[in-house]
Amino acid sequence: MKQNQTVAIIGSGIGGLSAAIFLSKQGYKVEVFEKNDKPGGRCGQTIRKGHRFDLGATIYFLPSIYEQVFSKMGLDVEDCFEFLPMETLYKLYFDDDSQLIFSHDPKVLEEQLEKREHGSYKRALRYVKKGYKFLEIGLCKLLDRNFYHPFQFITLNNLIQIIRIKGHLKHSFYIKRFFKHPHLQMAFTFQNIYVGQSPFNSSALFSMLPAAEIQEGSMFPKGGMHNIVEKMIDIAKSHGAIFHYSMPVSQIVTEDRQAKKIIFQDGSEHVSDLIVANADLPYVYKELLPPCRQAKRINKHQFTSSAIVFHWGLDKTYPQLSQHNVFLVDDYKNALDSIFKKHSLSDRPCFYVHAPCRTDSTAAPEGEDTISVVIPVPHLDKKNDLDWQHLKKIARQAVLDRLKRIGINDLNEHIKFEISHLPEDWESYVNVTRGATFGSINHRIFQMGYFRPHNRHRKYRNLYFAGGSTHPGNGIPLVLLSGKLTAERILNDHPNQ
Repeated sequence: MKQNQTVAIIGSGIGGLSAAIFLSKQGYKVEVFEKNDKPGGRCGQTIRKGHRFDLGATIYFLPSIYEQVFSKMGLDVEDCFEFLPMETLYKLYFDDDSQLIFSHDPKVLEEQLEKREHGSYKRALRYVKKGYKFLEIGLCKLLDRNFYHPFQFITLNNLIQIIRIKGHLKHSFYIKRFFKHPHLQMAFTFQNIYVGQSPFNSSALFSMLPAAEIQEGSMFPKGGMHNIVEKMIDIAKSHGAIFHYSMPVSQIVTEDRQAKKIIFQDGSEHVSDLIVANADLPYVYKELLPPCRQAKRINKHQFTSSAIVFHWGLDKTYPQLSQHNVFLVDDYKNALDSIFKKHSLSDRPCFYVHAPCRTDSTAAPEGEDTISVVIPVPHLDKKNDLDWQHLKKIARQAVLDRLKRIGINDLNEHIKFEISHLPEDWESYVNVTRGATFGSINHRIFQMGYFRPHNRHRKYRNLYFAGGSTHPGNGIPLVLLSGKLTAERILNDHPNQ
C-alpha cells in the first residue's frame, strides 16, 4: 500500500473525468492529459458567431444513472446543473408526411399511438414496463459491476437473466409482439442508433432505450451537454486534479508487468504510479502499447456505425422543428442494411435533427437558429473504401429535400456557415477507431460484461481503461459508470493508504 499515489489520465472525455473525480476525492494525485485544446472528446462543443453546437451527444438520457453516479461522488445532480424541462421527447416524421410526437405525457402518447393502431397504447405500456425491467436487470447483472474473473459472469443465474432480458432475440423480431403498424415498430426501435447498432442485428435487450425515455422522461441541461463536461472538470479541480491541454500522447512505456510512463508527441515524458487511458481502447492497444495478441483480437471485434454531421448556423428560425427530430423512411430495413450490411448509404437515409433553441435560447443569437443534423453511416473500413465527399453530398441533399416536405423550403439560403464532420474527422479528432463515433466496439451479447475488453490490462497491472469501448459500454450514462467502475477497481487493487 502506498499513500498519495499519482494517476495519469489520458483523455478528458466523460469516462476520464468520472475516474478523475472519484480518484482525486480519495487522495490520489490526478493529472489529466488531453490531446486537443478543449476538453470533452465526443462530448465536446463548438461555438461560432454566437451559435453553440454539441459535437456528439445531444440527449440527456437515463437521468437515473447520472443521479446514481453523482450521488456516489457525494453530489446532488440537481444542484450541479440547471435543467430545462421537455414534454416532447421527439417529433418523428414518416414518409407519408405524418408525424408522431413521442412524449412523456401519457395522454399525448396515448392519443398519438391510438391514431395509428387501436390498442397500441396498452401494448406500449407493457413494452415499456418489460424494457425498463431489462434495464434494471442489465444494470444489476451486467453493467454496473466489475468482473474480476469469468465465473462471476458465466453463471447459471446470469444465463437465465440473459434469456429473461431477451438477449437471444433480435429487437426487430421482438417489437412485432407489440405493434403491427410499421411506423410504431420504427418509433420503438430507432433508438438502437444511440449505440451505433441496427435493431435488425442487435438484441431485444435494447428495448430498454425507448422504455427508459418514456419511464424517466428527459430534460436538457442549460448550456448544452458539454456543460456536464465543464461541471465535472470544476469538481475534479476542487479535489486537486490538474488538467493539461494540447498534450497528445504518442506512447505508453512499459517494462516487465508495469506501465512506467507516458511520452508525448513533443518528446516530453510523465512518470506516474497508475495510468488510466480514456482514449479509445482499440486505439490505445494499437497505437500506444507494444504489439500483442489482445490488440489483434480487439481489431476483430464488431464496431459501431459512424456519422456524417452537419452543424448549421442559421439567420432565421424554423418553428416546424422540435428540439429532437427523427426522420424515418418506409424502407427502414433497407436504409439500415445499407449501413450495417452493405457498408454504404441509402439515397434516402434516416437522420436526426437537433434544434436546441427550442429549449435553450442561449444556443443561438436572438432571432436566429442553431441546427445539427446527424446521418448514420458505416464506419471506416479498408475493405470498403468509400468516396466520403460524394456520400456527404448525397446526405446533405437528402436532408434538404426531406426538410422541404415539412415546409422548410429555404434553409440552404439561410445558412450563415456550415461545419461538417465525416468518419475520418472523428478518427483524427478524438482518435476513435474506424471513425466509429457511437463508441467504437458495439454491444453484441458476446461483447458485453466479461466478454467486453476489460478495464484493466491483463499484463500491465497498473494500466486501466475508461470509456465507451471498455466495460460496461458506450453512451454517456454507461461511460459515466465506466469511470466509476475503473476507479473502484483501482481502489481495490492499489488502495491509497
